[in-house]
Amino acid sequence: MTAPRFEFTISATDGKARTGTIQMRRGEIRTPAFMPVGTAATVKAMKPADVRAAGADIILGNTYHLMLRPGAERVARLGGLHRFMGWDRPILTDSGGYQVMSLSDLTKRDENGVTFKSHLDGTRHTLSPERSIEIQRLLGSDIVMAFDELVPTTSTPEVQAAAMARSMRWAKRSRDAFDGGGEHAENAAIFGIQQGALDQTLRGDSAATLIDIGFDGYAVGGLAVGEGQEAMFGCLDFAPGQLPADKPRYLMGVGKPDDIVGAVERGIDMFDCVLPTRSGRTGQAFTREGPINLRNAKFAEDTGPLDPACACPVCATWNRAYIHHLVRAGEILGAMLMTEHNLYFYQALMADLRDATAAGTLTAFADRFRSEYGRHKERVT
Repeated sequence: MTAPRFEFTISATDGKARTGTIQMRRGEIRTPAFMPVGTAATVKAMKPADVRAAGADIILGNTYHLMLRPGAERVARLGGLHRFMGWDRPILTDSGGYQVMSLSDLTKRDENGVTFKSHLDGTRHTLSPERSIEIQRLLGSDIVMAFDELVPTTSTPEVQAAAMARSMRWAKRSRDAFDGGGEHAENAAIFGIQQGALDQTLRGDSAATLIDIGFDGYAVGGLAVGEGQEAMFGCLDFAPGQLPADKPRYLMGVGKPDDIVGAVERGIDMFDCVLPTRSGRTGQAFTREGPINLRNAKFAEDTGPLDPACACPVCATWNRAYIHHLVRAGEILGAMLMTEHNLYFYQALMADLRDATAAGTLTAFADRFRSEYGRHKERVT
């Protein structure tokens, strides 16, 4: 029997939280799901098999970075992103809009799209809804993201409203371009992105427009960009409920473990963030009692595992003293071990959230997690 193109099933709920599965041609995605970020066709410091062993069902790739290097057309000639990087399960690709607006020297932004200079070599490129969808098709993405315009939550109400309205026009163009994608459209899915900063009315209008266009899933965009957890949670108290209950809800770019727990309580099903891999490369490990910095001298003779409650291969084999040595010496293995542990930590957290939701004990789990996670006060960078 052929697997469905895209099918979301909710198996249990607990308050606003849900747990279930997304069925796609390349495999099942258990929700709530955390997607490790493979920006440039690699989850940094990890082999694909080890990412899968950590528990990841899906990873994220990025249109902006891959269009610049090695180029979407080249990836297509080499058999697509899955073959190129050796990952045979689903891949979601970001549209590139956030990176264009945060990394690039912008030269022009208008109704057509964004013309920008590459942060690599200064060459000029244009990214429009149609070009973003084309790149994602060339990559062979399983879940394609609509192209949108992101503005800071500190922007004026007029700027926020204009950006949301333009994003909705671009969402329709993205949907039309995706539908014209032939065989790719028959095997992939496309998500729309809700915008509107922290404004409930703007977000409601955005959601209504996206629902009218029709998407396989819906992202809550424009958060985790400096507004703080309290403001983000305030928005999540209403934003997910404006989106269809029978479709996946994806909170883009989030986040810290306690951010994820709070977002699951508010009805979010999918997450991505560079934090576990970036932290792994900078000496920070996530533990059940909070993040710890392995650069600190206090770990130089600590013979305990990174996290006594963790069952990952790193914690089963190496101790804090050795990893402290690797990190301080700048050894590549240090980044590899720290990243592997962090990805296991995140995936174990998602499994715990799924289990607690299914058992109807999410509130108790979330309260216990927050209490234990706050024991270490080291800053997550």
